[in-house]
Parts: sequence; structure tokens; C-alpha cells
Amino acid sequence: MRSVAAGLTLALATLAVGTSVSMGSGAEAQSASKTSFGGGEILWDSFGVPHVYGKTEAAAFYGFGYAQAHNHGNILLRMYGESRAKAAEYWGEEFAKQDEWLIGNDVPARGLAWYKQQTPQMRADLDAFAAGVNAYAKANMDKLDPEVRQVLPLTGVDIMTHAHKLMNFQYIASDRRVLVNPDTNEAGGSNAWAVAPSRTTSGNAMLLANPHLPWEPGPLTYMEAHINAPGMAIYGATQVGLPVMRFGFNNDLGFTNTVNTMLGYTSYALTLADGGYMFDGKKTAFRTAQKSYKVRQADGSLKTVAFTQRYAVQGPVFDLPGGKVTVAVKVAGLDRPGVLQQYLDMGKAHDWAGFEKALRQMQVPMFNIVYADRGGHILYLDNGILPKHAEGDVKMWSKPVAGDTSKTLWTDVHSYDEMPKVKDPVSGFVQNANDPPWLSTWPRVLDPKAFPAYVANVGPVSQRAQMSVKLLSEGPKFSFEEFVAKKHEMRSLMADRMIPELVQAAQGNSDPDIRTAIDLLKAWDHRDTADARGALLFETWASIFSPNNFTDQKNYAVKWTIDDPLQTPRGLKDPAAAVAMLKQAVAKTKQLYGAVDRPYGEVSRFRVGDTSVPGNGGFGNTGIFRTITWEPMKNGERKPRAGETWVAMIEFGTPLKAMGLMSYGSSSQPGSRHMGDQLPYLSQGKLRTLWIDRKDVEAHVEDRTAY
Repeated sequence: MRSVAAGLTLALATLAVGTSVSMGSGAEAQSASKTSFGGGEILWDSFGVPHVYGKTEAAAFYGFGYAQAHNHGNILLRMYGESRAKAAEYWGEEFAKQDEWLIGNDVPARGLAWYKQQTPQMRADLDAFAAGVNAYAKANMDKLDPEVRQVLPLTGVDIMTHAHKLMNFQYIASDRRVLVNPDTNEAGGSNAWAVAPSRTTSGNAMLLANPHLPWEPGPLTYMEAHINAPGMAIYGATQVGLPVMRFGFNNDLGFTNTVNTMLGYTSYALTLADGGYMFDGKKTAFRTAQKSYKVRQADGSLKTVAFTQRYAVQGPVFDLPGGKVTVAVKVAGLDRPGVLQQYLDMGKAHDWAGFEKALRQMQVPMFNIVYADRGGHILYLDNGILPKHAEGDVKMWSKPVAGDTSKTLWTDVHSYDEMPKVKDPVSGFVQNANDPPWLSTWPRVLDPKAFPAYVANVGPVSQRAQMSVKLLSEGPKFSFEEFVAKKHEMRSLMADRMIPELVQAAQGNSDPDIRTAIDLLKAWDHRDTADARGALLFETWASIFSPNNFTDQKNYAVKWTIDDPLQTPRGLKDPAAAVAMLKQAVAKTKQLYGAVDRPYGEVSRFRVGDTSVPGNGGFGNTGIFRTITWEPMKNGERKPRAGETWVAMIEFGTPLKAMGLMSYGSSSQPGSRHMGDQLPYLSQGKLRTLWIDRKDVEAHVEDRTAY
């Protein structure tokens, strides 16, 4: 057994040595190890955002690695340990099944192979990023959780393997999604807008990036940064652990992502026979490989767990819980190692031609991509590595299909040209709020019938997405300030539709609870603001009327239809029953919140660490664009589970305008002054200026790190 202490000794022995003199005068001026990566400097602004200036591209990656370790070292190292499929070895039995899933799918081995397939420049970049993490750790080991130090040192292979694990085996084919519930969403949600010059008063294109991922620190936590090197100046955000921007902009263009429903894997239900399986009428033997992993025991010793991994013609084989169904899993894109390269090339492009060249690489396995540029172009792309099938729809291919026939075995994927996309529509805008592609602009220009049924469901389209379309349809033109105001709209589309119906249905009802509720709802402006006194009651009624996270349409008089996509669902199927639900909601609201008219922000709190401020925004499925998914009540309040994480709003004028916010702050490290320091902005519905020009950065420097 190699002890934690021995692991640390090895880590320290292999980290870079030598330090430079800090050039900063801030309270926490930093210095990083001298390296062979070209040198550079990190300017830390007053919100803890690193502005990295590298003399070479690799030097910029080095600085970005250092910065990520500085702001999120604990979760960063834990994620890399998990992606190595050594989490059980480091932290115990609870990670054993996860490690076995990754090893069974050959993730660590493929991560190494992918690293070797990178260009020499990208390998140098990955090595530099890892070296930056290692250098921070060497200089600041006492600031890292002892549990995660054993993951050190990192190499470029670790960075590539983590990207592979995150993209292909968390977003696309997580063990929970493949083995337990195909409807599992590991990816969260997002909003995205791009507006053409024809719809803005300035005549400049504008972009909104607005992902809605979990607030709890982990693999989906965002890192904001500004990366500068020769030929590269990118501002934006990415998930901690990734060395490139997934949401970024430069002086000429910008792009963002939203989660789509891309079916990038297929499960095949096998028919077992004599230790093998049936395929095209013949008994076929499994190919097998002996694999193992280690599990740390309570006494610190390591137990080796060996297993035989079976492979069918489709891919690796797994038994579903209960043992009655055995599936083979085929994941698209395992032969496409360029996801990091594509994102980097997207950020380094400066016009539509360069950006589309990057898109055509088709290395990013899922996500809608929304784009705007200084030339006035805008784009919505339903992006992903999508298998080609001869038949079937989303419902069919999201569940295990017959694995005993070659008829279901796909061998090709769709090209860039075959994917749904809208470029420069007459409407002057594109949008996505995790809805299918069909309402990416309005009036609608994409016809579901023009694409295979497995590309995306026709609907229903969420009321959040409908509100998104409505906000952008208002006009005819708006300023950047109005663009920002639209993004902060807290009005519930569901309340707009249903409260007048409820009021009418309750006419003449003398029940005091009903009268109180109706008066409260009539006085409410349908916005989930901190001082709203009707918002909690309506939310509670809506959860009863439309269960399953406000998606069940059984109680609406008219269900959603693509022929009337912005006015449905609507109406009360049974008005009397809806009023009875209001009576239930009064009792439940009092039970949950202590009063039927409690101000929304008293119980809905933006809380990170010791910072707690009144909350606002609400559940997207009630038609609120400013999305906050609230956790259940605990200790007299509730806090966000997800929603409103990174926000960037850009106008491609001269000079460039850029506003943004990292809701939970720039750092997740214990004791950081930048954990939760941006919550007051979130509470007030404000954004901060994103400092891009060096002179503006210098004017707001908190610390400096030279390397």
C-alpha cells in the first residue's frame, strides 16, 4: 500500500521547483514557479477573476491551470481523481461502482490515447495546464484539503481524460443514465440569446450566455477567466477542470452553449445464450478483458477488486440493476478526440468563416451552440455527435433497443450540414432555453418533418422557452440596457395565463381561504421578486395543478401544440377542481412557509457560506426566464439548487460592451473572500462590468502572480 504521505512525497518531488518574486502589492500577492512554458503574469481583479497574460499559448494554459487550482483546488483535484477512475482507491467504497463503470468503458486508457492524438501544440498546452496546477499546489499545499493532495502530481493526460469523462461519460452516457434511468439529466439547463443588428438600436449584434447548473461545488462548477496570449484573447467561463472556454467571447465574436437532448449513445438489450449472446440468428461469444481497481478500506489498506469486462459487437456489456436485463453500450464520438481543440479554435476565431470552420470539426458531443459576431451574424446550431438510424424516434432510441440484430447497429453519425440550424433569420434573433430546435426563432423556420424523428422531440416546449421567445419578439428594437433588463425579467408566464382563469373560476366562492388567496393573487404582479407576497402561494398551487416539476399538462384545458406553440398549454380543464387545489395550496403554503403571504425573499435566500441575501427568480417551468431551482425548505429557508450561475451579456460595438456575473463567486476554496461576494448583485438584479482592456484590469487589480 502506498500511504497518503508517500504519495505526497512523490508529488512534491515531481513538481516544478524555484519561485519568482511577486510583483504585486495586494494583501495576497502571489508567485508561481518558474517554468519552461514561456512565462507570464496573472492579474487578479477585485472579484477574484484571473486575467492571464502568457508570452506563449502554452504559458497562458499554465497560468490558467494555476488560477483554477487557486480558486477551486479542492474540487479540481477531486474531479481529476475521479476521472482517473481511482476515486475508490483514494476515498473509499462509495466510489467503487463509478470507477468500475469508467474502467469498463476504457475511459482512462482512451484518455491516454486521445492525449497522444492531440497536435504537438495542444499536448504542450495540456502539459502546461497540468504544470500550472502542480505549481500552485507545491506553493500552497496547506490550502488544499488533505484528502485530495494524493491526486498530485497531474499530467496532461489527466486533463484530457477528465474532458473525455465529463463529455462522453457524464453528459452523454453517465452510469446513472445508462444503467438506472434514461431520463436522468446530468447536464442541467441554460438560456441563450443572440440578437442581430436589425433588432438593436445601436445596430450591433448582442449575445447572452446564461447556463443554469448546480450551485453545490462539483464537476459542473464554473470558472470565469480572461486568457491572453499571442493570437488569443478570450474572456468567458468553463467548467472547473477544463483548460478551454466553453462560454467565451473575444473582441469580434462570442458563443454559448445550452444543453440539448442529443442521444449520443445507444443501449442494446442482449439476448443471452450459452455464456454469449444472439446476434443475427447466431450464438456469439463475448470478447472479454480482465480489469481491476483498488478500494481503500477503513483501516487505510487497499483491496484489489478484479472483474471481467465483456464486450459485444456494439460495445462493453453491463447488467442492469435486478440482473434481468443485460445491455451493450455504444457511445458516439469515441473516435473524436478533438473536443478541447474545437472549443479553443472557436474562441480563437474572429469571423463567421473561422468560427464555422471550427464548428465543422464536429468534436463537441452535444450542446446547442448560439453565436453572434461583430459582422452582424447570429446562429443557432443543434450541435452534437448524433448516430444515424434507419428509423425510430427519441422515445425509441432513449431506451434499450433490440441487441440481437444488426438492423439496430448504427455505423455512422450526422454531419454538420445535416444538423438543425438557423443562421441570420429575418426575425433578427435566435434563442434556446433547452427546448427542441423548432422554436429557435419566431416565426418558426425549422420544420420537424424535415429531420429524422430521433433528432429531437417535437415538444412540448417549456413555458420558460416560450417566455424567452416572447421577450425577444418584443420590440421592434431594443438597446443594450433593455437587453439586460429583458434577461432579468422575473414574470411567470404560467401566472399570466392561469391567474385570470382562477379568479373567474372562484367568483362567488365564499370560502375565506379562497377569498384570501384570490385577493393575494390579484394583487401580485406575477413576478418572483424578493418582496412579492403572492409568489409562494402561486408556486405552491402550480406544483399541485401541474406536478412533476410543473410539466404535467393533464389539468390544462388545452395541451401544448406546435401549431400554437406560444399560447399553449392554457385554460382550466376543470375549474372547480382548480379552485379546490387553491384551497390545498393555502394550507400547504402556511405549512411550508408559516404564512400564506410571506415575502418571497424571506424564505428564498441566495446563500453561499456565511453570505445570505434575499432571493428572487423561480422555477423555469412556471415560465420564468430568470431561473432559480430552489431546494426544499431547511432551517426556515431554502437556497438555490441550480440556475443563474454564469451570466455574460455582450454588445459587439466599439468599444465592446460586456457585463456579467458569477452568481456564487469566483472561488469555492474555504476562507476565500470571493466565495459569495457577488450575491448582492444577484439579489439586486444587477451585473458587473467585465474588464477586458489591460488598462481597466490594471485599475482593478487585487493581486498579481508572476511566473
